[in-house]
Amino acid sequence: MSNISGFIKRLRDIMRNDAGINGDAQRIEQIAWLLFLKVYDTKEQDWEFEDENYQSIIPEPCRWRNWAHEEGGKGMTGDALLNFVNNTLFPVLKGKDIKDSGNVFINGVQADPSTPIKKAIVKTTFEDANTYMKDGVLLRQVINVIDELDLSDYEESHAFGEIYETILRELQSAGSSGEFYTPRAVTDFMAKMINPQIGEHCADFACGTGGFLISWLKELETKKKSTDDVEKIYNSIYGIEKKQFPYILCVTNMLLHDVDTPRIYYGNSLLHNLLDYTDDDKFEVILMNPPYGGNEKADVKNHFPADLASSETADLFMSVIMYRLKEKGRAAVILPDGFLFGTDNAKVAIKKKLFGEFNLHTVIRLPGSVFSPYTSITTNILFFDKTGATKETWFYRLDMPEGYKHFSKTKPMKVEHFAPAVEWWNNRREITIDDAPKAKKYSAEDIAALGYNIDLCGFPHREEEILAPLDLIRRYEEERASLNAEIDRVLAQMSVLLGEQAE
Repeated sequence: MSNISGFIKRLRDIMRNDAGINGDAQRIEQIAWLLFLKVYDTKEQDWEFEDENYQSIIPEPCRWRNWAHEEGGKGMTGDALLNFVNNTLFPVLKGKDIKDSGNVFINGVQADPSTPIKKAIVKTTFEDANTYMKDGVLLRQVINVIDELDLSDYEESHAFGEIYETILRELQSAGSSGEFYTPRAVTDFMAKMINPQIGEHCADFACGTGGFLISWLKELETKKKSTDDVEKIYNSIYGIEKKQFPYILCVTNMLLHDVDTPRIYYGNSLLHNLLDYTDDDKFEVILMNPPYGGNEKADVKNHFPADLASSETADLFMSVIMYRLKEKGRAAVILPDGFLFGTDNAKVAIKKKLFGEFNLHTVIRLPGSVFSPYTSITTNILFFDKTGATKETWFYRLDMPEGYKHFSKTKPMKVEHFAPAVEWWNNRREITIDDAPKAKKYSAEDIAALGYNIDLCGFPHREEEILAPLDLIRRYEEERASLNAEIDRVLAQMSVLLGEQAE
């Protein structure tokens, strides 16, 4: 078994010397497409074994085994390798024919709606992928490290699945790419509380690198009883991701976890008319951490009914979730504090719909810095189902574990930190600490009376919280919008009262 524990460090050390790699994000993106091709080639060996008529969608000269795999030191290197990757491999995988004297000698990869998912993912994966390395000798060294992985060996493949988690975690510190990774402790807790059943389908409409879908699969694994169950488990996921880089990482993640036909789509969930969704577009379970504070094109709002057309990405995703949850379906969604305290028109309309048509039974207030260093904004998990209007909602504040001031890259949140929430979940009761509620139940009438400001059971001493400048600006903007809405509401009430007095 090769030394895979030092895998990332070995790749980083080689790539540091390449002038084409500028920073962590590019390094990981370069590793991502190489890993995808290696993992895909291993999968194709399985598919060929199972089906002697299997035909790869990748032309023979561009299959990993024929250009990257180096037997006896005979692989391409230097300028020849760079020339092949830049002028043959990438154009072909992006769908462009390679011609010589006007004649096609390698066909570009083509996919249409009838192409099986496990083949179509190749074309989508490379649609907007980039290659950055400029030194062909260093590129050969990187390829050799990746090719050493024996993913056909069960133990090595499993160990590499763990290493892959580290690669995904590194995204947290790779600049703006951090948004694609939700800590595994959080996704595991949400999947556990949602209690998956075999035969159900789970969706994530902004799936990033696929953390929620993997946690869902792991939770289902504990419930399988037959080979038929295994088939149902692997066919139970659905994801959409609009950014190329996390899309590649997600598809590779699914293949590594034996999902041979990953229903992961490259696209933007917000670019679909909300009112056009049919029952076929709905799911029994939705697990999500929608992007927030994002900027969508102005025309995105046109896909939403006027009252729900917020300018905040997380709000728009909440509407998508509500329209795509099946009758009796269940959802767990991470949302920032701004959603809870926001009382501007769009947020109130979304919350009225949520409380009026869904049962928002539980809100878990997460401690700060769970998503550090990507964002310091405090977040919450909303658990709701489509079983009728909300009658009452429990709020529970999960405090920082003892001995922690905040979470960080070296001290991330762990699944055991959720133990108090799990214990409380199974034995619900009101908890008060220093005269302030830590866990409390509110009726739908209570919440309506609060103008749908559901910033309840919050953290004390919030004024001491130090936010990053952009997070601070975003929070001020949300608070100002809520304050303006509150002033408008009070003024409207006063006008009515004054009007009545004048009569």
